[in-house]
Amino acid sequence: MKKHLVTVDIVLFTIRERNLHVLLIRRLAKPFENCFALPGGFVLKSESLDEAAARELREETGIEKVYLEQLYTFGELDRDPRGRVVTVAYYALVPPTHTLHSGTDAADAAWFPVDKLPALGFDHRQIVEYAHHRIRNKLDYTNVGFELLPEKFTLTELQLVHEAILGGPLDKRNFRRKTGQKGIVEPTGEWQRTGRKPAQLYRFSS
Repeated sequence: MKKHLVTVDIVLFTIRERNLHVLLIRRLAKPFENCFALPGGFVLKSESLDEAAARELREETGIEKVYLEQLYTFGELDRDPRGRVVTVAYYALVPPTHTLHSGTDAADAAWFPVDKLPALGFDHRQIVEYAHHRIRNKLDYTNVGFELLPEKFTLTELQLVHEAILGGPLDKRNFRRKTGQKGIVEPTGEWQRTGRKPAQLYRFSS
Protein backbone atom coordinates (compact mmCIF):
# COMPACT_ATOMS: atom_id res chain seq x y z
CA MET A 1 0.00 0.00 0.00
CA LYS A 2 1.35 3.41 -0.95
CA LYS A 3 1.83 5.92 1.82
CA HIS A 4 -0.31 9.04 1.91
CA LEU A 5 2.01 11.95 2.66
CA VAL A 6 0.91 15.20 4.29
CA THR A 7 2.33 18.64 3.62
CA VAL A 8 1.53 22.19 4.69
CA ASP A 9 1.55 25.23 2.41
CA ILE A 10 1.37 28.83 3.58
CA VAL A 11 -0.29 31.72 1.75
CA LEU A 12 1.13 34.86 3.31
CA PHE A 13 -0.41 38.15 2.15
CA THR A 14 0.76 41.72 2.63
CA ILE A 15 0.10 45.10 1.06
CA ARG A 16 2.87 46.88 -0.81
CA GLU A 17 2.39 50.07 -2.80
CA ARG A 18 -1.38 49.78 -2.23
CA ASN A 19 -1.54 46.35 -3.89
CA LEU A 20 -2.07 42.91 -2.37
CA HIS A 21 1.06 40.73 -2.56
CA VAL A 22 1.76 37.08 -1.71
CA LEU A 23 5.03 35.58 -0.52
CA LEU A 24 6.67 33.02 -2.81
CA ILE A 25 9.92 31.05 -2.74
CA ARG A 26 11.96 29.65 -5.61
CA ARG A 27 12.39 25.90 -5.18
CA LEU A 28 15.84 24.32 -5.25
CA ALA A 29 14.62 20.72 -5.18
CA LYS A 30 12.66 18.63 -7.64
CA PRO A 31 9.86 18.57 -8.64
CA PHE A 32 9.42 22.07 -10.09
CA GLU A 33 13.08 22.94 -9.53
CA ASN A 34 13.75 26.69 -9.99
CA CYS A 35 10.00 27.31 -10.12
CA PHE A 36 8.24 29.62 -7.69
CA ALA A 37 5.92 28.08 -5.12
CA LEU A 38 4.34 28.74 -1.74
CA PRO A 39 6.44 28.20 1.39
CA GLY A 40 5.73 24.75 2.78
CA GLY A 41 6.85 21.18 3.12
CA PHE A 42 6.24 17.79 4.66
CA VAL A 43 4.83 17.40 8.16
CA LEU A 44 7.22 15.59 10.51
CA LYS A 45 5.98 12.72 12.67
CA SER A 46 6.84 14.64 15.82
CA GLU A 47 4.88 17.82 15.09
CA SER A 48 1.33 19.05 14.66
CA LEU A 49 0.06 20.69 11.49
CA ASP A 50 0.28 24.14 13.10
CA GLU A 51 3.86 23.47 14.22
CA ALA A 52 4.82 22.27 10.75
CA ALA A 53 3.38 25.39 9.12
CA ALA A 54 5.23 27.70 11.51
CA ARG A 55 8.49 25.78 11.05
CA GLU A 56 8.34 25.72 7.25
CA LEU A 57 7.57 29.43 7.11
CA ARG A 58 10.47 30.20 9.44
CA GLU A 59 12.94 27.95 7.63
CA GLU A 60 12.08 29.07 4.09
CA THR A 61 11.47 32.78 4.59
CA GLY A 62 12.78 33.81 8.01
CA ILE A 63 9.31 34.96 9.07
CA GLU A 64 8.05 33.78 12.44
CA LYS A 65 5.56 34.61 15.19
CA VAL A 66 2.73 34.98 12.68
CA TYR A 67 -0.83 33.88 13.41
CA LEU A 68 -1.66 31.27 10.75
CA GLU A 69 -5.22 30.14 10.10
CA GLN A 70 -6.12 26.90 8.35
CA LEU A 71 -7.58 27.59 4.93
CA TYR A 72 -8.50 24.30 3.24
CA THR A 73 -7.25 20.79 2.51
CA PHE A 74 -6.20 20.11 -1.08
CA GLY A 75 -5.99 16.45 -2.08
CA GLU A 76 -6.44 16.02 -5.81
CA LEU A 77 -4.92 12.72 -6.98
CA ASP A 78 -2.45 14.29 -9.40
CA ARG A 79 -1.52 17.45 -7.51
CA ASP A 80 2.02 16.23 -6.71
CA PRO A 81 4.17 14.16 -9.12
CA ARG A 82 5.91 12.51 -6.15
CA GLY A 83 2.81 10.49 -5.26
CA ARG A 84 -0.31 10.76 -3.12
CA VAL A 85 0.27 14.00 -1.24
CA VAL A 86 -2.42 15.89 0.67
CA THR A 87 -1.69 19.46 1.73
CA VAL A 88 -3.28 21.50 4.48
CA ALA A 89 -3.08 25.14 3.42
CA TYR A 90 -2.77 28.05 5.83
CA TYR A 91 -3.08 31.78 5.27
CA ALA A 92 -2.27 35.00 7.08
CA LEU A 93 -1.95 38.74 6.52
CA VAL A 94 1.16 40.52 7.78
CA PRO A 95 2.77 43.98 7.56
CA PRO A 96 5.36 44.31 4.76
CA THR A 97 8.12 45.12 7.22
CA HIS A 98 9.30 41.53 7.77
CA THR A 99 12.88 40.78 6.75
CA LEU A 100 13.00 37.89 4.27
CA HIS A 101 15.74 35.32 3.80
CA SER A 102 15.66 32.06 1.89
CA GLY A 103 16.31 28.73 3.59
CA THR A 104 18.11 25.52 2.72
CA ASP A 105 15.63 24.37 0.08
CA ALA A 106 14.70 27.77 -1.36
CA ALA A 107 16.81 30.05 -3.55
CA ASP A 108 14.72 33.22 -3.20
CA ALA A 109 11.90 34.53 -1.02
CA ALA A 110 10.03 37.54 -2.37
CA TRP A 111 6.67 39.31 -2.52
CA PHE A 112 4.63 39.18 -5.75
CA PRO A 113 1.39 41.02 -6.68
CA VAL A 114 -1.49 38.55 -6.64
CA ASP A 115 -2.60 39.75 -10.09
CA LYS A 116 0.89 39.28 -11.60
CA LEU A 117 2.02 35.89 -10.34
CA PRO A 118 4.82 33.97 -12.07
CA ALA A 119 4.35 30.34 -13.09
CA LEU A 120 3.81 28.33 -9.89
CA GLY A 121 4.57 24.71 -9.08
CA PHE A 122 2.01 22.11 -8.01
CA ASP A 123 -1.52 23.54 -7.62
CA HIS A 124 -0.26 26.59 -5.77
CA ARG A 125 -1.95 29.12 -8.07
CA GLN A 126 -5.28 27.50 -7.16
CA ILE A 127 -4.39 27.71 -3.47
CA VAL A 128 -3.49 31.41 -3.74
CA GLU A 129 -6.74 32.13 -5.57
CA TYR A 130 -8.74 30.24 -2.95
CA ALA A 131 -7.05 32.18 -0.13
CA HIS A 132 -7.64 35.49 -1.89
CA HIS A 133 -11.30 34.58 -2.33
CA ARG A 134 -11.53 33.74 1.38
CA ILE A 135 -10.15 37.05 2.63
CA ARG A 136 -12.26 39.02 0.16
CA ASN A 137 -15.39 37.38 1.54
CA LYS A 138 -14.31 37.88 5.15
CA LEU A 139 -14.07 41.63 4.61
CA ASP A 140 -17.86 41.76 4.78
CA TYR A 141 -18.18 40.50 8.33
CA THR A 142 -14.79 40.41 10.12
CA ASN A 143 -11.82 42.64 10.92
CA VAL A 144 -9.65 40.52 8.60
CA GLY A 145 -7.31 43.43 7.82
CA PHE A 146 -6.31 44.20 11.40
CA GLU A 147 -2.87 42.59 10.99
CA LEU A 148 -2.12 45.10 8.23
CA LEU A 149 -2.88 48.21 10.28
CA PRO A 150 -1.47 49.81 13.42
CA GLU A 151 -3.51 49.64 16.62
CA LYS A 152 -4.99 53.06 15.82
CA PHE A 153 -5.77 54.04 12.23
CA THR A 154 -7.84 56.40 10.11
CA LEU A 155 -10.79 55.31 8.00
CA THR A 156 -8.78 56.26 4.92
CA GLU A 157 -6.07 53.79 5.91
CA LEU A 158 -8.72 51.13 6.47
CA GLN A 159 -10.26 51.85 3.07
CA LEU A 160 -6.86 51.48 1.36
CA VAL A 161 -6.52 47.99 2.88
CA HIS A 162 -9.97 47.01 1.58
CA GLU A 163 -9.21 48.40 -1.87
CA ALA A 164 -5.96 46.42 -2.05
CA ILE A 165 -7.72 43.17 -1.13
CA LEU A 166 -10.68 43.79 -3.42
CA GLY A 167 -8.48 45.02 -6.26
CA GLY A 168 -10.30 48.26 -7.03
CA PRO A 169 -11.43 51.66 -5.70
CA LEU A 170 -14.34 52.09 -3.32
CA ASP A 171 -16.70 55.02 -2.91
CA LYS A 172 -15.58 56.87 0.21
CA ARG A 173 -19.08 57.75 1.46
CA ASN A 174 -20.49 54.25 0.95
CA PHE A 175 -17.44 52.64 2.52
CA ARG A 176 -17.73 54.70 5.68
CA ARG A 177 -21.46 54.10 5.92
CA LYS A 178 -21.06 50.33 5.58
CA THR A 179 -18.13 50.29 8.01
CA GLY A 180 -20.29 52.02 10.60
CA GLN A 181 -23.12 49.53 10.05
CA LYS A 182 -20.83 46.53 10.55
CA GLY A 183 -19.69 47.78 13.94
CA ILE A 184 -16.18 46.37 13.58
CA VAL A 185 -14.40 49.66 14.40
CA GLU A 186 -14.86 52.24 17.11
CA PRO A 187 -13.48 55.78 17.55
CA THR A 188 -10.60 56.23 19.99
CA GLY A 189 -11.37 59.86 20.75
CA GLU A 190 -8.02 60.82 19.26
CA TRP A 191 -7.17 62.66 16.07
CA GLN A 192 -4.27 62.57 13.62
CA ARG A 193 -3.07 65.52 11.59
CA THR A 194 -3.13 64.40 7.95
CA GLY A 195 -3.45 67.67 6.00
CA ARG A 196 -5.64 70.71 6.24
CA LYS A 197 -7.84 69.09 8.87
CA PRO A 198 -7.13 66.25 11.32
CA ALA A 199 -8.57 62.76 10.82
CA GLN A 200 -10.24 60.80 13.57
CA LEU A 201 -8.45 57.67 14.75
CA TYR A 202 -10.22 54.34 15.13
CA ARG A 203 -9.48 50.88 16.46
CA PHE A 204 -11.04 47.49 15.82
CA SER A 205 -13.79 46.66 18.28
CA SER A 206 -13.56 43.40 20.18
